[in-house]
Amino acid sequence: MSVNTNVASVLAMGAERLRAGASAAAAASATLLAHTLRTTRVRLMSDGASAVAPAAVERYRVLIERRAGGEPLAYLTGEREFWSLPLRVSRAVLVPRPETELLVERALALRAAPEGRVLDLGTGSGAIALALASERPGWQVTATDISTAALAVARANAVHLGRTSIDFRQGSWFAPLAGARFDLIVSNPPYVAADDPALGDPALAHEPRRALTPGADALRCLREIARDAPQHLEPGGWLLLEHGAAQAAAVRHELVLAGCRYVRSHRDLAGHERITEGQYDPL
Repeated sequence: MSVNTNVASVLAMGAERLRAGASAAAAASATLLAHTLRTTRVRLMSDGASAVAPAAVERYRVLIERRAGGEPLAYLTGEREFWSLPLRVSRAVLVPRPETELLVERALALRAAPEGRVLDLGTGSGAIALALASERPGWQVTATDISTAALAVARANAVHLGRTSIDFRQGSWFAPLAGARFDLIVSNPPYVAADDPALGDPALAHEPRRALTPGADALRCLREIARDAPQHLEPGGWLLLEHGAAQAAAVRHELVLAGCRYVRSHRDLAGHERITEGQYDPL
């Protein structure tokens, strides 16, 4: 390509290579070129005739090829928005999903008090913990993850967003909490069975497998969290779990076995039962 290659022609090249739906390919192409040129998509769209240097075109080509291979946009740009918060992400963490915002909504609805102790299990990028801390600055938020690499991403996000009061701890689920109790416990644990065809999605091949699947038993992590949560919930505290679209009935059963009342599930924007909650009643 010549030095005079312009924004419009580079965008067209990227969209053609991606060959997704016309709007999706154009959007991805624009996002990656804006990232490459360190500008915004809005400014990019108004600069169609501007020249793009050959070195920038080559950097862009590399990103386009990675995207064509199924790698999520968030890993290519290093950022994903969640709850209107700009989060940094890497292949050490799952890409935050819009449906997980329902978990944040329900936690905020269940506890309006300006103070409280809240736990996010398997925090990954820190998305849920950071969203809750941003909405309830007076809450004491603790977040755990078994992955030291994931915790490094979460801590970096907390610093970037000025939420450094979050207490991040390394370990599996409740292991690093030494009997601490909370008013709310939330989690989006792995819940896809290892033999589920969904894991064949090219995009998921780039995400940490341990954060997607607990193995052959899709409910294993959900069951473990529900079983152990009473040891860490204050009486009247709430447990909220994200799960698969067909798992709500099984998760409700586990919460009842754990001594929860007011157990109910909530549907995401796609109409799937995605979040199940219950209030711990030790009596």
